[in-house]
Amino acid sequence: MNLAENPLNGGKCTPMRSMLFVPGDSERKLEKAIGSPADALILDLEDAVAPSRTEIARGMVLDYLRSHSERQQQLWVRINPLSTPAALRDLRVVAGGPDGIVLPKVRSAADVVQLAHYLEALEVREGVAQGTIRIIPVATETPQSLFSLGTYEGCNPRLAGLTWGAEDIAAALGASTNRRQNGEYDTVYQLARAYCLSGAAAADVQPIDTMYGDFGDPEGLEADARAARQAGFTGKIAIHPAQVEIINRSFSPSPEEVSWSRRVVDVFNSNPGLGTVGLEGKMLDMPHLKQAQRVLQLAERFGAI
Repeated sequence: MNLAENPLNGGKCTPMRSMLFVPGDSERKLEKAIGSPADALILDLEDAVAPSRTEIARGMVLDYLRSHSERQQQLWVRINPLSTPAALRDLRVVAGGPDGIVLPKVRSAADVVQLAHYLEALEVREGVAQGTIRIIPVATETPQSLFSLGTYEGCNPRLAGLTWGAEDIAAALGASTNRRQNGEYDTVYQLARAYCLSGAAAADVQPIDTMYGDFGDPEGLEADARAARQAGFTGKIAIHPAQVEIINRSFSPSPEEVSWSRRVVDVFNSNPGLGTVGLEGKMLDMPHLKQAQRVLQLAERFGAI
């Protein structure tokens, strides 16, 4: 059912360039999404579903998971926050064997640990292989969360990544907007993004950038995605199918990157025992080698080589 593990990100989860949100109560959008090139779908039981339709969505998502047991893309489910009664009812989807749970509005890594305990019991009850359902928290949506992004290291083996959001935290802070007049995120949201990236690196899991809200602006999306990748993020949330190919391209190594990375690996292989080598007028050391190896791993994973 699950895709093969990848040595990237500590072997915790196959890396995902794109994770596409799909409303859990829309049969049309669910069926359309399975043909998407997204590396993962997030079947949503939270914000995209009206409370009056949540129970309908639970049944539809469970049926969808069961009918797509042989899958080429990962299927994740965003449940409601653990602080709400809806969360435990949402977890009936465990019976369908999702690849993971996206957990919104967390306060700290303690929420991940609590969800992991629930999953352990539910996997036993539903006959799902132990430990196969991963967790990605949306790690910046509450005021408390901004002070706890360093708590995820070693919290639970199910942790596969961290992502962030700027909308819910803005509402929680009472902000009228999360952006400055020039369109840039205001300071607190820049900090949230940076802490999410750093927290993911500290926990050795995948850092996944938040969504780009204007799905009618492909140029803006591409610039945003490329800037996120340059900063260190390795994937991004999509809210519309039209965003997926742009995100995939932005987070895939280019032919130029692959060519350079091969030369870096080759020059180190040709000089065993050396910690520093020269290549085309540049001095390279171990961090350059590790980055080149990582680029080649990604390129192989996504068919660029």
